Amino acid sequence: MPNGWSPARILGTRLLLVFLLFCFVFTLLWVDRDGLRDQVDGELSFTDVVYFTMITVTTVGYGDIVPVSTRARLLDGLVVTPVRFAIWFLFLGTAYQLIIRQYMEEYRMAKLQANLDGHIIVCGFGHTGMSASKELLARGTSAKQILVIDRLEERVRLAGTLGIAAFQADNTQESVLRDAVIDKAKAVIIAAGVDDANALILLTARHLNPKVRIIVSAKEEENVKLFKQGGADAILSPATFGGYILAAAVDQGHMVQYLDDLLTTGGHVALVERTVRPDEIGKSPAELHPDLLLRLYRKTTMYSYLKLNEAGPLQQDDIMVLFTSSPTGTG
Repeated sequence: MPNGWSPARILGTRLLLVFLLFCFVFTLLWVDRDGLRDQVDGELSFTDVVYFTMITVTTVGYGDIVPVSTRARLLDGLVVTPVRFAIWFLFLGTAYQLIIRQYMEEYRMAKLQANLDGHIIVCGFGHTGMSASKELLARGTSAKQILVIDRLEERVRLAGTLGIAAFQADNTQESVLRDAVIDKAKAVIIAAGVDDANALILLTARHLNPKVRIIVSAKEEENVKLFKQGGADAILSPATFGGYILAAAVDQGHMVQYLDDLLTTGGHVALVERTVRPDEIGKSPAELHPDLLLRLYRKTTMYSYLKLNEAGPLQQDDIMVLFTSSPTGTG
């Protein structure tokens, strides 16, 4: 059955298939009813053939109606028997998909939830969500601290190949985010691929956890302001950013190469954001050598590189954006 079907639709479709198979067998037996014998009164009515069809496909077989001709026996052995197996497979598949699988998923989810604390929820595992997850892994985040939610089963399986826990669900629903233990999450990355869905996930996530850090991928630039108003801590527009890079690459190829080096984990250099360490309090930005302080955040004030002298010595709880060598650079 296609992914995303409701249990009622799955059950209805399977019952329809069983009914069609029953009608197929009944038609064959009715056409060849001369090859059947009623051991009770010797006469075969429409009701008798319906009855015989039912007990035949369900493998009950009381023996009161039996095939006596060679053609009727071949029909039962070569045609009805495969149909009988098909119906049983449908019944077993339905039981697994609607009952057994549900219990297995509930057990798996309960076990997963017990280990979730300070984790990162990735809503959507398309190109953007997958790239973000891979970069998190490259930066040292444990796969156990990442949880992926996506509508498509193939994407859930793809996340599993990276060792990342994932489950298939509609991540716009409040119950799904609750199942992802959003109240204990460190951050939520929203990359559903459609801004409408991204906005709904953002509002729901912010409602469920007012303190969690939320990063949103915006498809359209005009939605950036709306996401900011909705409570997003960071909004990125991959298409717009990619356009800037493509335009710059026309005349500034080395700069583009350097930006790629700067933004990826495997490059020579990196941008790092961190709080001032105790041994750095009272120092000037120049004393952070070999790191280069590019921007300083002190409470509600931001000091850019050209105005760092106005900030004075580093203070406790200052947040710095540093230019440094990449610890994982491959040369």
